[in-house]
Amino acid sequence: MGVIEDVYEDVETDVPFEEFEAAVQDKVEQMDGLADEETAAMLIAHELRDEEVNSVADIEPGMDDVKFLAKVMKVGDVRTFERDGDDEDGHVLNVEVADESGRITVSLWDQVAVDAKEHLSTGDVLRIMGRPKEGYSGLEVAVDKVEPDPDAEVDVEALDEYRVEDLALGASDVTLVGTVLDTDSIRTFDRDDGSEGRVANLTVGDETGRVRVTLWDDKADRAEELEPGTAVEVVDGYVRERDGSLELHVGNRGAVEEVDADVEYVPDTTDIAALELGDTVDIAGGVIETSDTRTFDRDDGSEGQVRNVRIKDETGEIRVALWGEKADKDIDLADHVVFTDVEIQDGWQDDLEASAGWQSTVSVLEDADADVDVAAGERGDSGSGSRDPGQGGLDSFDSGGSSAGAADESDASADGGGGGAADAVSAAASADTDADDGADDEGPVEFTGTVVQAGDPVVLDNGAETRSVETSANLRLGEEVTVRGTERDGTIDADDVF
Repeated sequence: MGVIEDVYEDVETDVPFEEFEAAVQDKVEQMDGLADEETAAMLIAHELRDEEVNSVADIEPGMDDVKFLAKVMKVGDVRTFERDGDDEDGHVLNVEVADESGRITVSLWDQVAVDAKEHLSTGDVLRIMGRPKEGYSGLEVAVDKVEPDPDAEVDVEALDEYRVEDLALGASDVTLVGTVLDTDSIRTFDRDDGSEGRVANLTVGDETGRVRVTLWDDKADRAEELEPGTAVEVVDGYVRERDGSLELHVGNRGAVEEVDADVEYVPDTTDIAALELGDTVDIAGGVIETSDTRTFDRDDGSEGQVRNVRIKDETGEIRVALWGEKADKDIDLADHVVFTDVEIQDGWQDDLEASAGWQSTVSVLEDADADVDVAAGERGDSGSGSRDPGQGGLDSFDSGGSSAGAADESDASADGGGGGAADAVSAAASADTDADDGADDEGPVEFTGTVVQAGDPVVLDNGAETRSVETSANLRLGEEVTVRGTERDGTIDADDVF
């Protein structure tokens, strides 16, 4: 066995030995006697090793020529362009290909592009050799050589419409239908060429999950035009990665359009009692406390803002800190809210606290039955998704899970951010009481309900009616209590609170 055969046997390659040997001889001639057959064979083997990648996920910017096997997912249209100083037009065709590890766009040029458009079909398996580079929609491969391999198999499915769980890094021309869960405002930035760019985000979910959608330049306006709960179709998106998570981007060729579709999104939430320090999780529950938004100065001189709310599910309760734009969300007492991608941190008085930052989403559920169980008891007649606390339904919060030593914070929340809801409760309490027979009569009464206003007076709600209570007891929002005392003009002067 000669030296060429020895080197060839050590190389894992699909190149036939005859082609390898011919390449070695060409290398010897190119180097004009500076390399013998063994040296030339080792150089060719090194080039082949550089070309080998195990999967699409192994392809990285800066690599030399790579070779890989992939299945055709989508065939684009041939685009024609004029070359500088050349009478003949150029042609380019983008083809999305994939294997089990991911997706990538490959670009075919000139006559190869024209021929491929005529003969390629979705589902074809190709052997591809080319040069990785950064393209319009992320990493792509400029193809030097491509050929079909009808005997090879690649276990991926070609899709006309994606679901969230189908998204993979490198996917382009993505069409996805989902419901808007959350939106952010438009941000501006300076590009290297001196122009101003615009970007905004919204979060879209379907029955398989959710994804952050990044909208660029003119498309950024859609984030301020769309409301949570709107069904939309994302057209011609492409998938990028940020901080280890996939995002769906929409540029000038894409769109986000409202559609008439019923898209179900069911959050996969973690029980509050199961939360641990350092977790990044989704949580959900009913709002039992709110506070005013506070502003503060950052180290860089800019101004930030934060607002706290406390939520409760059937296993416990937790305070959630809403940072930045999240603090402006319209969240009231008795709302059912889903928070996604919140970080569990050390909170006030050694309690755990959930932090909702830029990567989090905040969704107020209109449908109280949307898989968010906040209580062991029955819901009120009006439905616990009602935005009007005065309409009842707060009996669904059970009496357990109160945090010791949190009374001062609760009182501050009631006196601050809960004012609007509390006024509504007080008005409803008066109306309900006036409607009851004998409401103006004095007499001993006993009433059990949930504290929906902790100020003066205290207001209790039992899911069907409300009562104002005069008491010196220190009560917390969301706490279930029984009061006993004399009722006059719809207000109970409580002698006993238990």
